[in-house]
Formats: sequence, structure tokens, C-alpha cells
Amino acid sequence: ATHSEQRRSSLTSPAEGKLLPFTGEFQWQHKLCYCVFVLDGISGHGSSKKSQELHSSKNCVSFSDTGNGEQLYECPMCSLTCTNIQILEEHVDLHLEEHNFSEGICKDLELAQQLQTEEDERQRSEEEKRENEEFKKLQRQYGLDNSGGFKQQFLKNMEREVDRGRMQPFEYHKRKADMLESLASGIDDGKTKTSGVIEALCKYYQNENKDVRHVWLSAGVDHFHSSLGDRGWGCGYRNFQMLLSSLLQNSFYNDYLRDTTLIPSIPKIQSMIEDAWREGFDPQGASHFNNRLHGSKAWIGACEIYSLLTSLRIKCQIIDFHKPTGPVGTHPRLFEWILHYYSTDNEGGAKVVCTSKPPIYLQHQGHSRTVVGIEEKKNKSLCLLLFDPGCSSQQMQKLLKQNDGTGLRLLRKFVGSLKEKQYQIVAVDGVLSLEEKAARCCASQVLTSEKIP
Repeated sequence: ATHSEQRRSSLTSPAEGKLLPFTGEFQWQHKLCYCVFVLDGISGHGSSKKSQELHSSKNCVSFSDTGNGEQLYECPMCSLTCTNIQILEEHVDLHLEEHNFSEGICKDLELAQQLQTEEDERQRSEEEKRENEEFKKLQRQYGLDNSGGFKQQFLKNMEREVDRGRMQPFEYHKRKADMLESLASGIDDGKTKTSGVIEALCKYYQNENKDVRHVWLSAGVDHFHSSLGDRGWGCGYRNFQMLLSSLLQNSFYNDYLRDTTLIPSIPKIQSMIEDAWREGFDPQGASHFNNRLHGSKAWIGACEIYSLLTSLRIKCQIIDFHKPTGPVGTHPRLFEWILHYYSTDNEGGAKVVCTSKPPIYLQHQGHSRTVVGIEEKKNKSLCLLLFDPGCSSQQMQKLLKQNDGTGLRLLRKFVGSLKEKQYQIVAVDGVLSLEEKAARCCASQVLTSEKIP
């Protein structure tokens, strides 16, 4: 068959027509004008030709006479003229194929866009779910998940101890009663306190002649460790208790602390910080905790310690050692600053200096401790002395009896031991008048720190 015959055959193929039921006749739709014809047989083309001629005579396709017996047929889609109807049909076929191809591309594009939209929505949904899970994890980690506070954790941990046979029921009820009494009074029960460590250290250094050239100590600091009620989150509160214990034993400060003559319990400290927020201190920090600490296991840091001390008219500052200043991620500038803090106004030839300087609150990511002194070795290297709320009373008691200095490993931290990315300290440096307190309250609307370096 010739190419034109093949093309004509395609016009009457089953893909372009349909078989009429029961009659065996085939229905064909003309591509140029969509008129419908019935063919005598599916495979025969004689009737198709006749139908096309009849169809042309209907003037469904525009044509004109050239004057020499030829007719010109005009494409209904692009106005191209042809002298042969078969050529015109082939030409129209190309238009239709192009149209179908374009439609196919559009449908493929729509499908691709739909699939991409669905994938984007799925990823967005998974990301939101992941963010919610991370947020809840952080809430649990920082005690902001509304799972209760000191009292609830204390009771739950005691019940666990009883279930495991580590605590007798009578002890459970006695400790519960003591805890409730402490919460009612707002005064710490003192069960985690160790006193006399600084005095024991002073005596030890007087007799130690090995490698320590000078040592400076804060005066009168009691150690407090975490209990069943605040284990895992209470270090900031315990360090405040240590700092306050020194201030209450210092005549320069205790006159300003007449309303706080005894060490407050952790729930009471939470209420005191909320009081500072209500006075107007650090509104951004307050909003982070939704203005509520009491009854939660929320961690606190340098900003909350600053707000609380300032509200009590204790002059202090936040120093931010925001990046390492030595090799291998160390912070020698931190050690140098603390040495200057203790040695200022306390210089001289004495080997052991029990200063009037309050201890320093030391914060890093996830934990805080209290600096109670600093050693200067004969080789000029420096070593901090830290009280850690994670050390138990039993461990601290050993320092009261030690003679060879082995217990000092609990306290000593050399430059190479502190390699967190960032450290913040809160250092006390005097008292505030009412006017100075008000000025600092206004300044804390955007709380800032001194950055080193």
C-alpha cells in the first residue's frame, strides 16, 4: 500500500471509529469537521472514499476553484491551502497529533505538580511532627512539661525507693512530713547541707607545702547537694543556696537580707524569682518560662540568678566567656578573671587568703557549679576550686577529715578540665541603693552581659 493509502487507512482504523452494535458496520468520524459516516465494512475503503466525496460535496471543508479544473482545499486549523484532499488530511493529522502531544505534556505536568505538592505536604507534616517531638523533649528536659515540681518528684522518688526495698515505710512517712513542713515554711530543711568545708580547706593549705604558691578562698560557704525532689534539674537553685549562705554570714551583705535570714527551699526560691519578674526584672526571661516557675522542674541559669540577687539589692554582674580563649577549646581568660576577682584587695605575701569575697555562680550548658576559691601553683598555673551540687554529703564530709589532699580532686578544676563552648558567671560586687536597683530593673528590659573576649 502507498503512503497515502496507509494514512487513509489510519483514518478509518478502530482507533478513530467504533463498531456499531449488532450491525457489523463501522462508524467513522471525519477529522476535518467531525461529521460521522457509516462504512460498509471495517476493512474496506471503497465506501470510505465515496463517503469522503459526498462529505466534500457538503462543503464542510472550505475549497475554491483555481480556474484550470483544480480545487484548493483550505486547512480549517491554519488556513494552509492544498490541491489534494488526502494531503490536507495528512496535514490535519499532524495538527491533531501535535495537539494531543501538547495535551499529554500538560497532563504530565499537572500530575508532576500534584505529586510534588503531595510530597511537600508529607515532608511538611513529618517536619512538624518531628519539631513537636523535639519541643516536647526539650520541655521535659528543662522541666516545662507540666509534670509537677519539687513536691511531686520527691514523693514519686520516695515511693520508688520503698518499692525497691531501699526505704522503710516509716521512714517514707517521716521524710514526707518533714518535706511538707519545709514547703509550708519556705525554709530549706538542711538535710543536703555540709558546713565547715572552707575552714577545713584553709587549715589544709596552711600545712600543705608541695606545689601551691597562693590560694584564695571565699569565706563561709555551705555546700548543698541535690535531693530526691530536685535531682536532675535543681543545680541552679542549689548554687544560689550556696551563694546566699556566704552572703548571710557576711556582715556587709546580711543587713540587706533581713527578709531572708534563713536559706529558702527550692519552691520558695522559685517564688522569689517570680516576685523579681513581677517587679519588672528581665521580662524576656520571664516570658520564656511563661512567668511561672513554682510547681515546675524548670532549670534556671545566670539570668535568673542575676534578677533574683538584684531584686534583693545585691549588686552583681554577668560575665559571658562566649568562646574559648586558649588552645584545645580551653578558657584561660576565665581563670585569669577569677584570679583577679579574688586577689584584688587581697594581695600580699600570705600563702592562704580567706577573703570576704562571695563565691561565684558558674554556668555552662546543662549544669552549674559554685566557685569557692582559686589556687596559684608555683609554676604559675591556675586551678579553680568548685562546689558541685552533684556531690553528695558523704563525699563532702570526707573533705572535713582529709589530711593528704586526696579529697580535693572533687573540687579542683584545671584549665584543661573546662572545655565547654561557653561559660557564664554571676559575680557579686557590693550592694545597691533603691535608686540603683530601680535603674538596673529598667536596664534589664533587655538583659545584657559583659563579653570576654
